[in-house]
Amino acid sequence: MNPRINALLYSTGLALTLALTGCSDSGNTSRQAGQEAGDGQQSPVDTTNPQPPITPPGTVHGRTFHVQQGPQATADMVAAMIQLRPGDTLAFGCGFFNIDQGLLIQATEDVRIHGCGKDETVLSFRNSENVTGLEALNVRGITVEDLTILDSPGDAFKLKGVKWGTLRRVRALWSGLGEPITEANYQNRLHVPCTAPPMNPWDTSPDYAPNPASGRYGIYPVESAHILVEDSESVGASDAGIYVGQTNNAIIRTSRAAYNVMGFEIENVQGGEYDRNLAECNTGGFLIYDLENLTQYGDSSVMLDNVARNNNTYNFAPSGIVGAVPRGTGFITLGYDNIEIYNNLFEDHSTAAVIYTSYELIDGKGRTADRKLDPYTEGLHIHNNIFRNSGYSLPPPDIDRVLNGDIETILPTLIGFKNLQRPGQGAHIVWDGLLDDLHEDCPYPLDSQGNPVPALPSGKPDFDNNHPNPSCHYNAYKFDAQGARKQPEWGSCIHSNVFEDGQPYLNFHGTSGLELLIAALEQDTSLLSPEGLRTVITGLVNFPADTRLQDHDCQARFGRTLAPLPRVVIPPFERSGQFDPAPSAEQVKRLCSVATPPGQVNRAALAVNCPRLDQYNLFADPQDPRSQPNEGGVPFVMNSKLFSDYATKYRVAFIPPGEQAIWQDGQQGSNVNGSIIFPDGTVIAKSFAFTDEQAGTEDVIETRLLIKRTSQSGKAFWDGLPYIWETDAQGNKVAHLAMSGGSTAASWHYRDADSGELLVGSTSHYSIPNANQCLTCHANDDLESGSAPIGPKPRNLNRAYAPESGHMGTRGQAGYPRVNQLQYWIDMGLLANAPSLQIDGRGVATNVERLPHWNLPGDGGATPHSAADVESRIRAYLEVNCQHCHNDKGAASNTGYYLDHFRDVNASYGICKRPTATGNGSCGLAHVVVPGDANASILTCRMDNAHDPQKKMPPIAKSVNHDEAVALLKHWITHVVTSDYANGDACGNAGGGALPGNPDSWFDGIRNWFGSLPILP
Repeated sequence: MNPRINALLYSTGLALTLALTGCSDSGNTSRQAGQEAGDGQQSPVDTTNPQPPITPPGTVHGRTFHVQQGPQATADMVAAMIQLRPGDTLAFGCGFFNIDQGLLIQATEDVRIHGCGKDETVLSFRNSENVTGLEALNVRGITVEDLTILDSPGDAFKLKGVKWGTLRRVRALWSGLGEPITEANYQNRLHVPCTAPPMNPWDTSPDYAPNPASGRYGIYPVESAHILVEDSESVGASDAGIYVGQTNNAIIRTSRAAYNVMGFEIENVQGGEYDRNLAECNTGGFLIYDLENLTQYGDSSVMLDNVARNNNTYNFAPSGIVGAVPRGTGFITLGYDNIEIYNNLFEDHSTAAVIYTSYELIDGKGRTADRKLDPYTEGLHIHNNIFRNSGYSLPPPDIDRVLNGDIETILPTLIGFKNLQRPGQGAHIVWDGLLDDLHEDCPYPLDSQGNPVPALPSGKPDFDNNHPNPSCHYNAYKFDAQGARKQPEWGSCIHSNVFEDGQPYLNFHGTSGLELLIAALEQDTSLLSPEGLRTVITGLVNFPADTRLQDHDCQARFGRTLAPLPRVVIPPFERSGQFDPAPSAEQVKRLCSVATPPGQVNRAALAVNCPRLDQYNLFADPQDPRSQPNEGGVPFVMNSKLFSDYATKYRVAFIPPGEQAIWQDGQQGSNVNGSIIFPDGTVIAKSFAFTDEQAGTEDVIETRLLIKRTSQSGKAFWDGLPYIWETDAQGNKVAHLAMSGGSTAASWHYRDADSGELLVGSTSHYSIPNANQCLTCHANDDLESGSAPIGPKPRNLNRAYAPESGHMGTRGQAGYPRVNQLQYWIDMGLLANAPSLQIDGRGVATNVERLPHWNLPGDGGATPHSAADVESRIRAYLEVNCQHCHNDKGAASNTGYYLDHFRDVNASYGICKRPTATGNGSCGLAHVVVPGDANASILTCRMDNAHDPQKKMPPIAKSVNHDEAVALLKHWITHVVTSDYANGDACGNAGGGALPGNPDSWFDGIRNWFGSLPILP
């Protein structure tokens, strides 16, 4: 084997074949719990408390893949995860596992992953090269049980696009500051008590030391449906411990969250339920809210029989909206309608047991940029709870953030100022007192086709991220014909609660009157004394908080209270039947060994994954994927290409003889992911090479195939196969199937074919993705199933063909005509339904869509280096490198951050957009793109980082920074993007909820004010 490739493969195609034959046959119809399917041998899995399987009785079961502790654990895990088919199980043995790749499950159904128990099986991802511990994407039916994920760089357990997902008896845990958890000490570190949380960053705790660099979410189902989390735990997450977001039907029950920023979080969920959980020693216990600019908006969640206690850990989130949650909060809600909270215990919270607030407090009245989001929480029903010891020690504000215009951290200060009965203290229930007025002139919102947006039964528009942002906040559904608010439905009901050791209720009326107080304090800071405070506030309307809890007695005021909300019901699971069982090793051998005539593709073998690339007979020279393609294969290049550590690429489309691809473009933005539609049996090959023009060499490292196959049910799908090139003992070059991926060293020294710039560099860790990682980028909900092509769009292909490297001269694929690629495909009978193209002298069709070369000034038609030119080129780069995930149907759809070429540059394009999560992935910054300030923009940090798994973007197939692209990005943000862009004035909340006046002169007094004030009679 070539020494450069030594230790490259985690498993070869041969090893995978052996793994398949080493497991049971998929035809067994029954299996006892804890046994290998079909062999009758007991496995080491603990089955003392078996749970019913997700599959209905009588369903055919699959294989069991075992992963045992030891140096081969990662390789065995990856080899197993890429093979999981319906009914299969991935079983981890007992012990402490050091895992250096993420556990990624994609595009399958009815699979189970389990260990021996969450105290017995610990998977440490401390040194993983991937950001997530366990991630399931687009899976229908998955159960994860009985294991702990430790020190994941990002999220520990993530389910995205999952229908019917169960997480049972699992734990997410981070070591925190200090000594890491290791194999030597883990048995003493798994159980973290809650006795004395650190209320300030300088405090210490005997229990745990939270770390802002910990991963974001412990348990993280998002954009999913029918989710159950039970008997599970999260400790130490820098955002939320147990979270469900943008999901329909979710139950979190009998679980524990401790020492996270937010213990439990329901975000933009339709139908959520907290049942019998324990939140303790977090910054905040429970959260139910809607976040702006996401895929859907939430409604109807129930919280019952939970305990929130001693959630007084200081807020250690690096940034984001969760970074504004005041320590000492039992429950908080923001901009979410219809919540019922009953039979819960809230005790020992230094700020408040319940904070009930709105986006008006944060953004200012009428200034919430996302007008699809209702800024107010209504339909809130709080009853039959016990509240003990709340509001006794308010945290001071984050001065730096307030001076920068972010007022969220001043909320506790504001509460304390306005509380006349107990100055400097909070209460059991705190409300900002803000409600909207009827917007009489605001029409019902329309979709992009001019039709009314669908409505909920209440009359509230049921928006999603495909709807345009309206010009105003429509709210007529909250009011009757006379303009009076409909009560109690669009208010709140609070009754039948027990309050002990604290003030029951406080309505602090938002920021009303605060500007007058600030003006007075700037003149005389002695007014910060209790007597001075009384003097100042005497004439301020709505400055003092009121304590009239009877305002929320709906029975007394309206003759009825809010009706009980329904409990969440998860419907029974059934297999879809869309996923085929794995082929046998005999079938693979038979099809891949067929002798194929010269010039023909072995099309029979395309149904299976051949161990060697040459077995498909795609290229005239089986040792060189740059040679002439067989069977009419056509090479192509892109206007702007995906960055892969400066690799040069050779792409070929093999369309079956006599078949045609169908033209499909972006349709002016209504089909942003739309690619050319290829017929069944198409193969797209992409080979990656590193060129050294100085030495006259070009080293081909890998070839990836996308094959369009047909399932047994007749459904078309794409499979992605990675092959890695090496030299065998006879000196022949051979590409072996490497479903588990690999890595190698690489170097380059060549001039870019478009810009002419000399590119020189090297990497010790060029990464070849595993088969499941192919799906991460290539699987979009609006494309064909599996790893569908994302590059061959008309706007990417609209150019004259020219190879990326001059190494081949005119040999092989370099000898094809230098003409417009789209027209060439049309002329060769390979592309149907295309418009008549008007080709200019550059070989560009001027009457259809086109992306410019990102690194060729003026290529888009604007004056070179002008603002329009810079913006068009960076947008082309972001679309090709980021948009395949950052679109509303892609792997990053849950972020609400989308980068297609057609989209307006506004909040959804990152302008002053808040991140959806905190953690190191946000780089401690507050907005994705800050006009005029590249260094304050999350996007710059993410693109300019190739080594931190939490930060690097794209997250796979990148080991070095793309310096030239980062320089263009920085130029765009600094010199082109201004506050005049849509949402460009929202980064600092200017003119909105930010504090008026100059706070510098009075914050020193505030710091000393708390803790010394007597309670006023």
